[in-house]
Amino acid sequence: MLMDMTVKDFLAELASKSPAPGGGSVSALAGSLSAALISMVANLTTGNNDSGPNGDVDAALKKAAELMKCLEEDVDADTAAFNRVMEAYRLPKETDQEKEKRSQAIQQALQGAAMHPLKVARQCLEVMRLCRWAVASGNPNALSDAGVASLLAQSGINGALYNVDINLKSIKDPKFKAEMEIERDKILEDARAIQEEIQSYLRGRLS
Repeated sequence: MLMDMTVKDFLAELASKSPAPGGGSVSALAGSLSAALISMVANLTTGNNDSGPNGDVDAALKKAAELMKCLEEDVDADTAAFNRVMEAYRLPKETDQEKEKRSQAIQQALQGAAMHPLKVARQCLEVMRLCRWAVASGNPNALSDAGVASLLAQSGINGALYNVDINLKSIKDPKFKAEMEIERDKILEDARAIQEEIQSYLRGRLS
């Protein structure tokens, strides 16, 4: 399991010639790191008189922990989805029946490999919403940490959606592609709006 590795071993595996883990797993990791930073900010905000109202701190802590756990699991799940695509491409293709079976398996695996990073992007968007809370209401002494968290969440979204796009290129089902593209564009639109709010809060509170 990738998440059971030391950071040093994970980096070595990532740097190797093996195509997985790759950008998809790193995008999920970025989201998980962002959620962890938000947990830190929330913990530092509890009982801090210099920060805003603390009523949402417990909710932020709970949500951040849930998202961090899900995104940790996605680090390995992304690599598993990629491996299923590779396994499908390695199926025999000598007869017409084998070719048809292989083609169907490839398409099914590609759809799974596209749906998984879309899920990661969706979760990273939820982390970004927590980042907005953190920069607006979190402990001002941890403001830079909340800002870093927002950058990681944004990277997780963009990276995951790159992986959606690269898989959609090879998927033949037009309805599936259209539905995925609609959700992809909505996630990007929401992420841009939230990031603009976050930047506005950061400029105001850091100045």
